[in-house]
Amino acid sequence: MNFLENYEPLLKAFWYIALPVSLFFSLQTIMTFVGLSDGETDMDSDTGDVEMPFEIFTLRNLINFLLGFSWTGISFYNTIENKTILIVVALIVGLLFVAIFFMLIKQILKLSENNSFKIESTLNQTAQVYLTIPAEKSGRGKILISIKGAYHELDAMTVSSEKILSNTSVKVVAIENNVLIVEKN
Repeated sequence: MNFLENYEPLLKAFWYIALPVSLFFSLQTIMTFVGLSDGETDMDSDTGDVEMPFEIFTLRNLINFLLGFSWTGISFYNTIENKTILIVVALIVGLLFVAIFFMLIKQILKLSENNSFKIESTLNQTAQVYLTIPAEKSGRGKILISIKGAYHELDAMTVSSEKILSNTSVKVVAIENNVLIVEKN
């Protein structure tokens, strides 16, 4: 590294941090995309809860911090003459790199949530009658129900002695053979 010999000690320090950290970050990124990740993120399949990798002291966070810190120091070395301010700015950018990493991981983990529709999730929910529901299980109608932000059109029946007209609000009270049993709300 002959090009570093004529630099001032602080700039040299930034370069000594930036070069190996950038190489390590590149390798880490390649390994992640190839599938050799260190498995820092976990997903609980039963509840859909996501355990976030918000541990402060991890190798990945250290790499992200040093990457932002060192390259900011190098980039603004000639622009910011006060070296104390330069170090503070580099520290802030390093912390921002870690924060951005957390936000990206949070968004990526949202993609892996299980949002598939389960008819059991309609129990005790309110819905809107779409097609009139005949009285006392003599036929089927349809309802529109919102589950996890998505609307579903499902078959429905009632045990009531009167039919339920369109645009009436109903509550799902039971499920029989994938047909919802509803009553007026």
